[in-house]
Amino acid sequence: MGKEIERKFLVDKSRLPNNLEGTKYTQGYISITDSGIVRVRIKGDIAVITIKSAGLGISRDEFEYQIPMDDAKSLLELFNNGVIYKTRYDIVYEGKKWEIDQFHKENEGLWIAEIELQFEKSCSRDFQRFRSSSLNPPSGPTTITTSAKPTREAPELSFSETFEDSAKGF
Repeated sequence: MGKEIERKFLVDKSRLPNNLEGTKYTQGYISITDSGIVRVRIKGDIAVITIKSAGLGISRDEFEYQIPMDDAKSLLELFNNGVIYKTRYDIVYEGKKWEIDQFHKENEGLWIAEIELQFEKSCSRDFQRFRSSSLNPPSGPTTITTSAKPTREAPELSFSETFEDSAKGF
């Protein structure tokens, strides 16, 4: 079992480096409950199933297992109206790896930067509303009510402001 501690930010894409090379992601949620989520994801040529607890604050338990690609594709077909499409770019800034997600289709125009933290005290704001499970609601057996983009007012952070803000306290 792993522990996920992360912080997410909106990104001003005009501040990103040019010529980024990313990996295409396709993911769908089998279950979203108050206890956590179960997600199927294809990232490039790897397929995984992930179980995450709801957790408290920015920390939660995470279990991830590789599964056969055909199984992942079959599971995603079950949720074809609730699938999330994005491209993930990995960028290292001041020795820390940032994952930058560019969303496509229903969530086109949304860019989110994520950094995994070692300690929960490194983050003090609530960015749970930017979790992918809050976007493009699945049409399967779960019921959640959200819009394609975050509904609460979000801070407009640029890429460099994000790095400067989050690099403190590590």
